[in-house]
Amino acid sequence: MRRWLALLVAATTSLVLIALLVPLALLVRTAAESAATGEATSTAESVAVAVAAEDPQTLELTVQRASAAGNPVTVFLPQGRTLGSSAPRSAAVRLAALGRSVTAEAPGGREILVAVQGLPEGTAVVRVFLSDAALSRGVTEAWLGMLVLGLALIGLGILVADRLARAVTRPITALARVSHRLATGDLSARAAPGGPPEVRSVAMALNHLAGRIGDLLAEERETVADVSHRLRTPLTALRLEAESLRDPEEAARVESRVDALERAVTAVITDARRRTRERGSCDASSVVAERVAFWSVLAEDQGRPVTVDLAPSPQPVAVSAEDLAACVDALLGNVFAHTDEGIPFAVRLTPTREGVELTIADAGPGFPQSATGTVTGPLRRGHSGAGSTGLGLDIARRTAESAGGTLHLGAPPGGGAQVTLLLPAPPSTGPTS
Repeated sequence: MRRWLALLVAATTSLVLIALLVPLALLVRTAAESAATGEATSTAESVAVAVAAEDPQTLELTVQRASAAGNPVTVFLPQGRTLGSSAPRSAAVRLAALGRSVTAEAPGGREILVAVQGLPEGTAVVRVFLSDAALSRGVTEAWLGMLVLGLALIGLGILVADRLARAVTRPITALARVSHRLATGDLSARAAPGGPPEVRSVAMALNHLAGRIGDLLAEERETVADVSHRLRTPLTALRLEAESLRDPEEAARVESRVDALERAVTAVITDARRRTRERGSCDASSVVAERVAFWSVLAEDQGRPVTVDLAPSPQPVAVSAEDLAACVDALLGNVFAHTDEGIPFAVRLTPTREGVELTIADAGPGFPQSATGTVTGPLRRGHSGAGSTGLGLDIARRTAESAGGTLHLGAPPGGGAQVTLLLPAPPSTGPTS
């Protein structure tokens, strides 16, 4: 914007100066010509006085002094005699000899002719020659001065326009920075009202919007936390029911499931009340191994063959352990929810140049496909074709994208469904969470 405003002011100032300085330059040239012509006429008239005095010595001395002053002076006396600078008898001179004082153009300049009548021998003509340089004396300097003045005015206009543009663009740039911070989740960002009244009004509106968004999110967090906290009552009753089981092994197994569910509810409450999501890191091998071991118990009960291929060495990823565990649970939960009992599934974790690749595949019906064979799995939040909440794949996608990774849907060679997550490594190696 600053550049466009500077160009606009430069163009406007240039047009105004051209409209003003061009007539002024022509006026300066005309005034210079008029001044030179007036001076030459005055010289010619003074010489004419000497011609009328009929004193040859005085006349010759006057002509020499007049010529020495700058402009060549010639006196055409009657009967063809000439005094002063050599000059041809032009048509204008012959016309002046008839008794008319004239000004005529001549090669290289202009000649001023004054007729002197009343001489016994006839009419004399005094000629003063003005060269083109004499006619334009001082014009070039005046034009250069006007040009410098015009450039100075244009520069001053651009400078003033740039200062005014900065006064407008600085608050707008600050508003853009604040809006970008709000877009990245920094709800504490506020704009400092400044600049023109319209920009200040926008800044105050943006601050009000940011405050309103913060209030709505805080209310939503507390609502989610309250709803999640209500689950503790049925969990407590379920724990009491588990403790009343007569079979110790069955009671221990149910209690372990209740403990896991309670930890999940606690994590939901904690996560809902977090103002921002901190970027963490963890060892993907250990987290995936732990969650696969948890789901393997249920797989054994349902007769599902499980193939696990995990990288043995630690594989750090830019995802917290809680988020990665929730992601794996969501994907494995989809396998159990959308495939029949006895359907096998496989979990593979392989290192890549950027991080790790987590693949979970099953031999179930797979994702819907288009006529061209492209997978059109339900990645839209809340959308499911099997009667579920439709949040599992969205949780996995958001987990991958929050770390800078991606999620891909596909089908394994033997048919079924396959979900592949590309999780990048953390920027710096540190203790895993």
